Amino acid sequence: MFRPFANLIRYRELIGVLAWKSIAMRYKQAYLGIAWAVLKPVMLMMILTLVRSFIGIDSGGIPYPVLTFAALMPWTLFQESIADGVNSVVGNAHLIRKIYFPREIFPVTAVITKTVEFLISALILAALMAWYGMAPSWQICWVPLLLLYVLLASLSIALIGAAMNVYFRDVAAALPVLLSAMMYLSPVIYPIRLVQEKLLHHGEEGSVLYTVYLMNPLAGIIDAFQRVVLRGLAPDPATLLPGLILVILLLPLSYLTFKHAEAYFADVI
Repeated sequence: MFRPFANLIRYRELIGVLAWKSIAMRYKQAYLGIAWAVLKPVMLMMILTLVRSFIGIDSGGIPYPVLTFAALMPWTLFQESIADGVNSVVGNAHLIRKIYFPREIFPVTAVITKTVEFLISALILAALMAWYGMAPSWQICWVPLLLLYVLLASLSIALIGAAMNVYFRDVAAALPVLLSAMMYLSPVIYPIRLVQEKLLHHGEEGSVLYTVYLMNPLAGIIDAFQRVVLRGLAPDPATLLPGLILVILLLPLSYLTFKHAEAYFADVI
């Protein structure tokens, strides 16, 4: 039961080396370096703000650039963690052929390294809030738990995706399309309140659809992040619970699938 945690502790130095290598290689050849971690979310926020000026989205009293940037932070962490995690095993084929160690270290490292960009984005969000005269409350103490939730949700998909990508390289090709679709099914561009109002007005059928919508872990995570950081409110358990249950069920299944496939990685890759 505790074997996955024991492996991570035992190989913590290797995880640290791989994480540092990943961060260094990501920005070493780029002229702007680590600045890309700032530019990407800011540019996307500006694009979404421009789109909102045409279609009109009620932000519930929160300045829309701040609201959408707060949504982009967990979303970007989730999206890029999965993208790197799914490609992590194939991308380290040379190590897999040479030496044995638990292969789950690759997706775990890929997910963990993305927290660096999340922390950089947190500084940008703090600057935006200061610009608009906003200050967080003590409810911001929930953020580390929400961050952990995002990492576990990412890992639940990255593990099984990394295993499948060894055998079917179409997985990596299809991933950007699937993640783009998932973005529109998450409250990034719009607040979750609009979805709730739209669906719950349709009786029992709408209530079922809303529950299905909340099974996307990012729906509850983004709403909770905006609540604790921007509104000074505690997370809404009813919004978080469906996605959390799914992650709790999916993560062990994903890990077991990965470990079953691991034995043949060196032969196939």
